[in-house]
Amino acid sequence: MTKIAIDVVGLGKQYHIGSARKSHYRLTDQVVDAFMSPFRRAGKILSGQAGSAAELNEIIWALKDVSFQVQPGEVVGIIGRNGVGKSTLLRILAGITDPSEGYADIYGRVGSLLEVGTGFHPELTGRENIFLNGAILGMKKNEIERKLDEIVAFAEIDKFLDTPVKHYSSGMHVRLAFSVAAHLEPEILLVDEVLAVGDMAFQRKCLGKMDDVAKAGRTVVFVSHNMGLLQQLCERGIFLEKGVVHTDGTITEAVDAYLQTLEQAKGSDLSKRTDRKGQGKVRLVAADVTNGHSGSPALLKTGHPARFVFQVNTLVPGIACNFNVYDTIGQPVTSFQSRVRGPEDSSDPGSGLRFVCELDELLLLPGRYRVDVAIIGDNRLQDFVEAATVFEVGDGGHVRGRPAQPDGKFSVSMSHRWTLPEDR
Repeated sequence: MTKIAIDVVGLGKQYHIGSARKSHYRLTDQVVDAFMSPFRRAGKILSGQAGSAAELNEIIWALKDVSFQVQPGEVVGIIGRNGVGKSTLLRILAGITDPSEGYADIYGRVGSLLEVGTGFHPELTGRENIFLNGAILGMKKNEIERKLDEIVAFAEIDKFLDTPVKHYSSGMHVRLAFSVAAHLEPEILLVDEVLAVGDMAFQRKCLGKMDDVAKAGRTVVFVSHNMGLLQQLCERGIFLEKGVVHTDGTITEAVDAYLQTLEQAKGSDLSKRTDRKGQGKVRLVAADVTNGHSGSPALLKTGHPARFVFQVNTLVPGIACNFNVYDTIGQPVTSFQSRVRGPEDSSDPGSGLRFVCELDELLLLPGRYRVDVAIIGDNRLQDFVEAATVFEVGDGGHVRGRPAQPDGKFSVSMSHRWTLPEDR
């Protein structure tokens, strides 16, 4: 029988939503609460807080009947939209959260990086936390000491090694947490997309280390929204949809299935979509991409004008709109941020609740693209929607007189000029 690193069988996790669950310290409180519960539920219906008894159901399944196995040395990417249970799955594998049903057996020492500072005691120094985490992983003191210099050098925190981690920035937390998780010789490494907190140089270093861990024959389970990165690192992909396994196959198969569902979601009413995250004071309710003239989304062309329009339901102080454009395989192409002001930007009281971003020349080569949108306000993320809209770019012929020829590999054509040596 082939040895297994991770065995997940019939895994399910449910959460209670709605009003907070109460804690009772006296029997009389429990009796009174049980007696009043049906009256409170009826009151919610009569007051319009719920349309029916079904809406009062306070149980939601983050994961339901999830089963799969991971062999030692496999590198597996967990893919899915916001709220489908990816992080919940990793927490269960790491032993942080208990499942509501089913089980997940782990065969080997686990290193995990799921949230900033997870597993760190804020009052202990960086050095003390390294030894604490090593002890939790079952390592002996001399093993940890042998790795200490390497961990500290990788995390770049040598000056702050003996400072309590409560004084660390989020970036320092991430650097130390990843370094500890990757260097203390785990047989299984679980990584959520918390790596996005670090700077680009450190992210590249982390990815290189993950690649080294995988090539050393250890098992890696990685959650990310960066499809290009997943395809670079992983051999296998598990695509979760609504808490269940939609696709379990090669990373290409899983990514393709995920991108197809994103395009299908584009056709739904944005105001009714639930696969979003943020504080919720503001919601994105419409997103459109058109050309600069007729307003037809079917006429977008390379080298021609384009207009991105995003409508929200209300305004809050400091409101801003950020959107990213991705190509057909999920690779990020470009980003736009309304807070990064340019000399041609303006405010229009007549625009109502709309953000409008206009391009004189769309430099994207022919192909299909998706747009992820984030609305910021009160210095917090208020709303984030993946694939808020999808658009097609057709052949425009030229970019400032130069032919824009797609070759299937690159997504952008840039205006430029050459100075050439004399032809002899």
